[in-house]
Amino acid sequence: MKISLKEIREDYQKFANQEIIVQGWIRTNRNQKQFGFINLNDGSTLSNLQIVYDKSLHNYEDVAKYGVGCSLTVKGILVLTPEAKQAYELKATLVQLEGDSPESYPIQPKRHSREFLRKVAHLRPRTNLFNAAFRVRSLLAYAIHDFFRKRDFIYVHSPIITASDAEGAGEMFQVTTLDLENLPKTKENEIDYSQDFFEKHANLTVSGQLQAEIFAHAFKKVYTFGPTFRAENSNTPRHASEFWMIEPEVAFADLKDIMALVEDMVKYLINYVLENAREELEFFDNFVAPGKIAQLKALVDSKIQVCEYREAIKIIQEADYNFENRIKFGDDLGTEHEKYLTDIHFKSPVFVINWPKDIKAFYMRLNPDGKTVAAVDLLVPGSGELVGGSQREERLDVLIERMKEMNVPIAEMEWYLDLRRYGGTQHAGYGLGFERLIMYVTGIENIRDVIPFPRTPKNCEY
Repeated sequence: MKISLKEIREDYQKFANQEIIVQGWIRTNRNQKQFGFINLNDGSTLSNLQIVYDKSLHNYEDVAKYGVGCSLTVKGILVLTPEAKQAYELKATLVQLEGDSPESYPIQPKRHSREFLRKVAHLRPRTNLFNAAFRVRSLLAYAIHDFFRKRDFIYVHSPIITASDAEGAGEMFQVTTLDLENLPKTKENEIDYSQDFFEKHANLTVSGQLQAEIFAHAFKKVYTFGPTFRAENSNTPRHASEFWMIEPEVAFADLKDIMALVEDMVKYLINYVLENAREELEFFDNFVAPGKIAQLKALVDSKIQVCEYREAIKIIQEADYNFENRIKFGDDLGTEHEKYLTDIHFKSPVFVINWPKDIKAFYMRLNPDGKTVAAVDLLVPGSGELVGGSQREERLDVLIERMKEMNVPIAEMEWYLDLRRYGGTQHAGYGLGFERLIMYVTGIENIRDVIPFPRTPKNCEY
């Protein structure tokens, strides 16, 4: 009977003294001349299974030479070992080599730097760190869909290729089939996009929000969850050119409604990981970010504070703290400022609300003061910004004026304005960067280490 290491770990008493078959890869192999020990891992759990083999095997001499990384099929009897370090082990009666791995295999049983492992990203999932990280990523992806399904949200597949710039930032990857060596030109000597595949300028999406707004005006509660792209030449540990976003949009909702949804969702996701990825979290707590489990539990048990942007600026300005950058009203918060608010001043997660309109997107609802918009950022201890959202501008005339102010092409966005013309209502939503969430939950500090195949400036491998 073939079984996974996870099945054994969850109920090893069930398989005691039974003959079973396991398949996986060698993590270590120690030969003691008369017998040997193989630590096998099959990817179903962070834990290895100790395989004990001896000279009763017909191919003992060969097995003793199998190196790290070899793939095996092993048949044997599961033996309970309560007096030993591990609770059980497999006494092998058959060890069959499926795939050899020579001594040149880069992932040897020793500590490797994350920089080195990024150079062999096709092999790094076999290490404990990335094995745990990508298992948590998978669990969180499931939990996101589970959260929204339980609340009757509709999952919308927003387009990857779009002609709209949701953020108005212009940092987008262009999609074209034109011959870059011989671009067609108009009489005005501009690129003639009428000869392109879509007959217009097209890009990879930076957000599914605008499309989600369309569906929110039909289904009331919707969300998107998919890849987004930014052609931003940034090499920081928190930025990537391709990343995933969770973007719910809710009709008949204001800023307070969406803040309540954010708090509910973040706590649900963290609870889900605490309950279903205990082994992985203990690994992160021990080897990556000491105190991480306590930090996550504290967030779940806390009440998220609320702070006006204007008050946050005042707190930072009056703080007896050595900031690298001082800020004033109208400036965005840096990571150091966010962490000061969460880790030192409030000692809890905090919603910062009502931001200056000049540093926020055109679609955010203008407040009565004419200077700020109904926007919110969720800042969490140890990480900083995790979620950004807003109440959307539902007033047609105000939205048009904001688009003019920010040079958003109105003619190309008539469909967006129609949402206000035909049965428009107040609505709100937010974006949660999936990789930022994984970084927070695991304590891994570089976004390149929570994405299977990171896309960053000057890097597009695999």
